[in-house]
Formats: sequence, C-alpha cells, structure tokens
Amino acid sequence: MIPYVRDIDIVYGRCDQASPLIRRVTANNPGPFTFKGTGTYIVGRGEVAVIDPGPDDPAHLEAILAAIPGETVSHIVITHHHSDHSPLAGPLKARTGAPIYGCAVASAREDDHGEVKMEAGHDLGFQPDISLCGGGTITGPGWTLEAIPTPGHTSNHLCYAFPEERACFTGDHIMGWSTTVITPPDGDLSDYLASLDAIRTRGFETLWPTHGPPIRDVTAFIDAYTAHRHERLDQILTALEAGPARIRELVPRLYADVDARLHPAAARSMLAGMVHLTREGRLATDGAPGPESVYRRA
Repeated sequence: MIPYVRDIDIVYGRCDQASPLIRRVTANNPGPFTFKGTGTYIVGRGEVAVIDPGPDDPAHLEAILAAIPGETVSHIVITHHHSDHSPLAGPLKARTGAPIYGCAVASAREDDHGEVKMEAGHDLGFQPDISLCGGGTITGPGWTLEAIPTPGHTSNHLCYAFPEERACFTGDHIMGWSTTVITPPDGDLSDYLASLDAIRTRGFETLWPTHGPPIRDVTAFIDAYTAHRHERLDQILTALEAGPARIRELVPRLYADVDARLHPAAARSMLAGMVHLTREGRLATDGAPGPESVYRRA
C-alpha cells in the first residue's frame, strides 16, 4: 500500500517557508488532478529560481512577485508542459526578464480522446528559452538545480535535484497525495518505471512535488509507488483470464475504489499498461494498442 502524505496547510497566495532555501506559493486551482493546487517553488535568496509558476492566473503571478520583494528572478524552471505547470512562465518572464528553462515536447500531440479527456490539459505552445532535455545544471548564489530527464508522465518531464538540501523537485513524476496519470501517446509506462528507478537510486532525503506536501520517507514511498504499478499490471492480466475485453469494460472493475471523476484518467493509465504489456509480449491485440482495442492474454 502506498503511504500517501496529504496533510498540507494551504492559504492561496500566501508565501510559506518550506525549508531553509525553499519557499512555496500555491495557486488557487484545486481539482481532482491538482489536489489543493499548483505549488510554485521559489529557490534561494536574493537571486532566485521559480519552479513551475503554474496556470495563467494573474492573481498567482502577483502572489509570486509579492513573495520576493527586492529579489531577482534569474531562472524560470519548468518540469513539463501541462497547463497547471507552465503557462504562467511567459507572463513571469515578461515581468522579470528571466529566461525559461525546461524541455519542449518533441511533437505537439494531443492525447485527449472524447470521454477520457484529461482535465489539466496541455500547454502545447510551451517552448523554453534554454533546453534541458538532455539534463544540465543551473546555479545561483547558494543553490544548484540539476535537471534529471524523467519521461513517463509526459515525454518531456524533468525532475530537478537540489543538492544543497539533498532534495528533488519532482513535478508530477512522484506525488505524495496520489499516483501519477500516464496518458499515451505522450505518456509511457515503460519510460515511467525506468524514471522512478532513476530517482530512487539518487538517495534523496526529500521529494517536493508540485502538488501536495513533501515526501520524507523517499525510498519506501518510491518502492510502494513502483509496486502499485506492477500490481495494476497484474490485475489487468488476471482480469483478462476471463476472456478478451476493452479498457472501458475493465476500468469500473479494477478502479472501483477510485473516485469516479478519475475513471477517465484511469482509462488512460490502463491504456499505458496495455501498451507496456503488449510491448513485453504478455498481451495481444489486433493492430496497435488503442483506447478501443480488444485485449487478450498472449
């Protein structure tokens, strides 16, 4: 069982001192995919980096700027291109002159399909000024951020190691309040499992997700996160022992304990599982795996 951490004191627009070198301002965009809202991190003092400025919300922009009076934003840092993470980067750059760092999506693929449309949506126009797709390090006075490519939730997802506090900003890659949605074709479960292991091996003491509170018991949490994914794959294989089925027939059975509002996202995550299992040769379907494909045990 995943040891979720969900206890967080939120006042929208307030600047909270999260650690000696980290401040956090939370946007007023709560929802089933964002928990209490987008937590924008401010790293350093005097000359700061802003991580995931969030949705295009003028009130949140003013709250970020109010949190750093007399300070300089030197870097705007993005984990990925979803609309609750990156759209405010442009307005923040316009106000501060700071360049935007991140990884652009290789192709602007819209992966929402009818009834399984993702709520958060995509910032398909996101283009960083400086690409960190292959990794890289950015620095300021007393702080360092190392970009770690972590594809899976999206193809362009980056986590950022923060060695001064043996921490890592994990965006949506690892969240304490919920599992991560993986939505093909841009999301990929095989990549995601490899990326989880990449973060686990780094030995971080704290993970700072964009949504929700920090994760302190890092290794145990990632182990449980990984085990959960494998359990879901095993559930699919077990369910298909009864015969071939479509994803929409399996989701209500396998996600009966999940908020029904999240079933569309669960269907996308299940598709990611189907693609992964088909790739491994454990499932078969006619043609390429898709939302309406009929799956059977190989």
